[in-house]
Amino acid sequence: MFVDFLGPEQLTILTQIILIDLVLAGDNAIIIGMVASKFPLEQRRKIIIFGIGGAVVLRIVLTLMTAYLLQITGLRLFGGLLLLYIVYKLYVDVIKGSENYNDIKVDNSSFFKAIWTILLADFTMSLDNVLGVAGAAGDHYGLLVFGLILSIALMASAATLISNWIKKYKWIAWAGLIAILIVAIELIYTDIKILFL
Repeated sequence: MFVDFLGPEQLTILTQIILIDLVLAGDNAIIIGMVASKFPLEQRRKIIIFGIGGAVVLRIVLTLMTAYLLQITGLRLFGGLLLLYIVYKLYVDVIKGSENYNDIKVDNSSFFKAIWTILLADFTMSLDNVLGVAGAAGDHYGLLVFGLILSIALMASAATLISNWIKKYKWIAWAGLIAILIVAIELIYTDIKILFL
């Protein structure tokens, strides 16, 4: 019944959003887990709960802002170019397997510094996910909300599983990269058509 509401365009967008979320959602949860692991056992659960809670709020705010900004001519071109860079970084990190989370410095002197580290890391790492999903969804706000909920659910629950899948089945990473590349090209083409053609 749900599929009855989706035409070919919406199904394509939905597939892109799912692939983008699969490839990009895992990093955030890995960072939260790494930060929490540096603390005593009794503080870990609180850090994970507050870290995910803060990351969820940040993700919602970023997604709404990005969806609005991508409606502005000129910013789509910038967003598309940024996504091209993200495709390159993902190719190097995920496909070639050179991702390194050990560069992240964790100050374990206080609970609030841990939360701040998680929020900073999540801000920088959410940007690719938010931009990819908002770019793919365009003005289909129902699909945008679905993508947002899916990325939060994946980040909170299945990040380790997805990370293992991507390492084991490279085609998932390739499919996600191609989906992001298509979104980047569409964003760039839309603005070039308006600005120069």
